[in-house]
Amino acid sequence: MRNKRFIIALTGAVICGLIGVVLVTRYLSNVKAFTKDLGSVVVAKQEIQLGEKITAEHLTMASIPNGSAPEGVFRKMGDVVGRVAITPIGVRETITNMKLAPAGTGGGLSAVIPEGYRAMTVKVDDVVGVSGFIMPGSFVDVVAIIVPNSQQGGDAGGPISKIVLQNIKVLASGPKLDSPENQREPTTVKAVTLQVTPEQAEKLVLAVNEGKLQLVMRNYSDQEDTQTRGVNKTTLLSGESYVPQPTPPGEKSEQPKPIVKRAPVSRLAIAPREEKPAAPPAPRNSVELIEGSKRREVEMP
Repeated sequence: MRNKRFIIALTGAVICGLIGVVLVTRYLSNVKAFTKDLGSVVVAKQEIQLGEKITAEHLTMASIPNGSAPEGVFRKMGDVVGRVAITPIGVRETITNMKLAPAGTGGGLSAVIPEGYRAMTVKVDDVVGVSGFIMPGSFVDVVAIIVPNSQQGGDAGGPISKIVLQNIKVLASGPKLDSPENQREPTTVKAVTLQVTPEQAEKLVLAVNEGKLQLVMRNYSDQEDTQTRGVNKTTLLSGESYVPQPTPPGEKSEQPKPIVKRAPVSRLAIAPREEKPAAPPAPRNSVELIEGSKRREVEMP
């Protein structure tokens, strides 16, 4: 009996040991397969600013699964050193070819100008620069104030205000290519650099030489092209109809209930109401029921 129990215990131990060996072997094979699937890619060791030329101190290597690697990654730091970032790159962020300017491009503003566009700097002050809130990445409209000559017509040579360029991206605010961390605080600059096409650059140069400029900031998501007729002294003094203001985001608009004014009604104009006599109740069929000394009426349908 005792030998039988010993054999059963020994058999169970052997089975448990075999199961443990199988599980450990499978785990080690999975770890080995995962390790083989890892690949080293180039990531940023520190923040890389827009338009900055990348050096070896900016980079490090990190291991990620090959199936999770984004398109255009670099496997060697030498392929990234000397390139220029065309977008801000954060710490531990994977560096891809789409975030870098073509090889051989110099650092600075020229690296962030898209193909087919030009960069033009416009002198601004506190009023023209929207109190310093125009920062890199903002979008503005350019309003020109020009006095037309007699051949162009107009209000006896008076000035005309007209939007000449719309949805223009700001590349730089003063010497800075990046927006400040706290964009609620204005920055004082004397010039802003705009991203324009060659045709827009010609209009902007003429507007600067012929009159005054005013920059008008617009929403990032507002891509609508609005055509205006311009304003002179005559149209300015003609007035404008009321335009309701939009509700700020995140706030519910509570429209007040309209107040309806009722005209006063004379007491003499109100005729007295004639009271109609109430209709007599309809007759009902009933039967008198006698139960001992009690009597009661039972209505019949």
